[in-house]
Amino acid sequence: MSVQERLQAQADRIESVLETHAIPARVSGGTVTPRWTRFHVLPVNGASIACLRDLGDELAEALDTTSCRIARRGAALEVEVARDDAEPVRLSQLYALLTEGRATLPPLTSILGMDDTGGPLLIRLPSPDVTHVLIAGEKGAGKSQLLQTMVLSLALTNPAPSKLRPGTSGLRLVLIDLTGETFDAFHGLPHLAREVVTSAAEAEEALESLVLLVGRLTLAEQPPVVVAIDGLARLLEAGGKPVCRTLSRLTQRSWETGVHVVAATDRMECRLSGGQAVRLLDHFGFPARLVGRVSTSGDAFAATGWRSSGAEHLSGRGDFLAVAEGRLMRFQAAHVSRSELDDVVARLGARCAPWLQPEILQPQALPGGRP
Repeated sequence: MSVQERLQAQADRIESVLETHAIPARVSGGTVTPRWTRFHVLPVNGASIACLRDLGDELAEALDTTSCRIARRGAALEVEVARDDAEPVRLSQLYALLTEGRATLPPLTSILGMDDTGGPLLIRLPSPDVTHVLIAGEKGAGKSQLLQTMVLSLALTNPAPSKLRPGTSGLRLVLIDLTGETFDAFHGLPHLAREVVTSAAEAEEALESLVLLVGRLTLAEQPPVVVAIDGLARLLEAGGKPVCRTLSRLTQRSWETGVHVVAATDRMECRLSGGQAVRLLDHFGFPARLVGRVSTSGDAFAATGWRSSGAEHLSGRGDFLAVAEGRLMRFQAAHVSRSELDDVVARLGARCAPWLQPEILQPQALPGGRP
């Protein structure tokens, strides 16, 4: 069966379910992406099709899939099913497309993946509507992969600060991951302001150093810094109130001095030592959010701030919603393999010798004598 024949058969099955329930609507078209197919369902003669939301299980059975996602778009509803022949969205392909003809991206612009129209989706960290980004979702949602993609794309499109002209241009990265796995391939990247952080004590020192940097410098005097954190809730629980307090100061004061935080978490709330509960969005803000699959509609609302966002129906493995500038947008996160990571980091490292960072970002003693 050809692709066109399969799509027509699926549209016919959707309309058959609608007819069974006497719902006056028809499939008017759709969108095909590398991961899923979305059918646009329009009401006939202005009829309401709100009841279609309750037919998810029946539609999934008719379409011979485990589940389907139903979302409203204007006066229509969209029925979305995963493709049997799904293909990954590759960062290398999007990067080549965006830089064709030696075009360059705006500074501090990260590639996220492919939007629901099939085009590249970007996010610009210096935008006042972005500044800091929270990546949320349960295990298997693709958070760590998206974080890797964002960091690598920033390194590809923003030069490391030159050893000959410190502070005049480029990007510095501070990578924090207590598991030691997400950023292990980034050792040797010339953009690193310090070695990859893998302990709560070192994370506290690194964040405190950045708070001091924010208090002393301006964006014009130093290259911007992006702090990437995997496992934010875990870090806060391990580091306790000192790390929580320091990170809060950093996210509240850093925009004008060019420090941006991109953090991933599988929980929207954590409990510090002593029993203090911390709601991440209430405590740190994060104007922009990238939300993968979550377990319940309550978790979806907590992560997106939108009712009926449908985040609980996402398929996982890089299927995300972007929430920024008062908009909600679906996208498939770009994928980068370990071999690609190793290759790009090696090429960037060979092209640009690591810049000697200022003392403020090097490991130092905190008050009280802790290393």
